[in-house]
Amino acid sequence: MGSGWLGLPLAGHLVSMGHSVKASTTSEGRVSELTTINAAPFLIDIGSLSSSIQGFLQSNILIINIPSKNIDGFSGLIKEIEKSDIEKIIFISSTSVYEDKNKTILESDGEESGLSPLITIENLFRNCGKVKTTIVRFGGLIGYSRNPGMFFSSGRLVSNPDSNVNLIHRDDCIGIISQIIEQGIWGEVFNCCTDTHPSKREFYTRAAESIGMPAPEFVDADSKSYKIISNEKVKQVLNYKFLHPDLMKINFEKIT
Repeated sequence: MGSGWLGLPLAGHLVSMGHSVKASTTSEGRVSELTTINAAPFLIDIGSLSSSIQGFLQSNILIINIPSKNIDGFSGLIKEIEKSDIEKIIFISSTSVYEDKNKTILESDGEESGLSPLITIENLFRNCGKVKTTIVRFGGLIGYSRNPGMFFSSGRLVSNPDSNVNLIHRDDCIGIISQIIEQGIWGEVFNCCTDTHPSKREFYTRAAESIGMPAPEFVDADSKSYKIISNEKVKQVLNYKFLHPDLMKINFEKIT
């Protein structure tokens, strides 16, 4: 569910692994893209589910990868899931569910913000007794058209520049999701980001300079507020080896 920047190449990867894949979009204009990668296209809008949703849900595994925080929409989706063939779910969430606590955060720490709508949505799936859900909390997404060297090229200022970044490359997003499916790891929560957590100042300066862009401007803060998201669990449970473990060594090409 969701075939954008991450979902489209993920669908293509799963097709290449021999899976039969259905992929949703909210735009009729993107249906041909899905057909090109041999995924069965469906028009699905979480805000107004139609009768086509049951055809889409005639599958064993559902990967939910949409940016919506529509709690009512997800509640409606779960009602449809309860009537469907779905047995397992991977819900793509975000490390933004954690507040800055000025420490390293593990999945077991219980540091999620109760004010986060993503936590409310995560819990909807956790409490759905029909299916087993694995929640994947990605850090900031980078790679390909999401080139961090370009993030601040429009003159936007970088606030809190000495805080640590928690990012992950798209290649590793796809690798982790694929391994969860292949290994059958269900009912878990995984934090997913690179091994390294340089400061915003270090990382965005280096990312900009690597593509010939000037370093962004930074707004210094009186105090440092940060969080460091640990990826130890996903490496241990999945025995996953990151393709891009060190942010400062990733090569970014300028997007024109």
